[in-house]
Amino acid sequence: MRPPVTLSLYFGRQFAQAVLVMLFALTALVSLFDFLELLRESATAPHAAFSTLLEIELLRWPWIVLQILPFAVLLGGIYAFWRLARTSELVVARAAGISAWQFLAVPVLLSVLLGVFGTAAISPLSAMMYSHAEALDNHYLKPGGGPLSLNDGGDLWVRQADAGLVPGGVAVLHAANVHLHGQRLQAARVTILRLDGQNDLLARIEAGQAVLENGDWQLSDVNVLTPNNPPQHEGSLDFPTDLTVHRVQESFASPNALSFWALPSFISLLKHSGFSPTRHELAFQALAALPLLCATMALVAAGFSMRPSRRGGATPMLIFGVASGFALFMISEIANQFGTSGAIPVMLAAWAPALAGLFLALALLLHLEDG
Repeated sequence: MRPPVTLSLYFGRQFAQAVLVMLFALTALVSLFDFLELLRESATAPHAAFSTLLEIELLRWPWIVLQILPFAVLLGGIYAFWRLARTSELVVARAAGISAWQFLAVPVLLSVLLGVFGTAAISPLSAMMYSHAEALDNHYLKPGGGPLSLNDGGDLWVRQADAGLVPGGVAVLHAANVHLHGQRLQAARVTILRLDGQNDLLARIEAGQAVLENGDWQLSDVNVLTPNNPPQHEGSLDFPTDLTVHRVQESFASPNALSFWALPSFISLLKHSGFSPTRHELAFQALAALPLLCATMALVAAGFSMRPSRRGGATPMLIFGVASGFALFMISEIANQFGTSGAIPVMLAAWAPALAGLFLALALLLHLEDG
């Protein structure tokens, strides 16, 4: 039989209220510890005022919400289902012929919708606010650093399309002793290798000075070497590029500063420019898997908390439920590290923990409901 609409809405309301309360409580708790860490870092940053630290922390709130949303679903679900079992409301529902799968439909649907809302709506807000918080952090707490720490000089490798000599050609650029000054990227020595579609060398460009500005590498003191020809010296040369200082900075910045909707195009740009897109691909797949992870947490919560109190053993089951959630978190972090290092595919690193938790929850519910 189908569960009555009123009963389904009641179970859904109880679940949603518990999850939202837990989400707010966990966000406040994590923010408190994060703010204490900011206070510790500010001890060596005299220009970081208390109001600035508070602004940084408030700007991080949407990002924190995204990180703890699955655990809010788990803990809120455990509390909601435990309360319904303790008051025998689940027992009455089963006595009326309603199975666990039927009254879990609305909570699981709400979990999926929460995950979709987090991915589609909170992610853009989180990216915008997190990038601002990161800029304030770099300015006040990490002066001279930032996502692109090239103030003391460094090397930069870039690979881009180059159809100037032949269609399908590519250009590999190496800039040494790079410095960032505002919106200008300066390098003391630049080498550009222009290759055809088969990676055969067509020309080599050596420049003593280079500036990345207005969509061009503005080269000076240039020597152009081509096979079977003597070197040609030119005073200056503009080499077109689709790279900008902002894009170079973003490529070194945290993927948290980009929304779910902006990540695919930026991943394509990173591949096109020769940067590694692994971190950004992993962040994109993790956001895509968030609805499944939230649904998994709801089922895990149900599997460990719906045991009737009269049968005993409810407390150990609740402890096992919380421990399983944190174990799933540790597995996710380990998979994330393996995915970042390239040891396992990005898709596997992002989706495997949620799928593993889903199978565990289904096994528990099948044992609980069907014996």
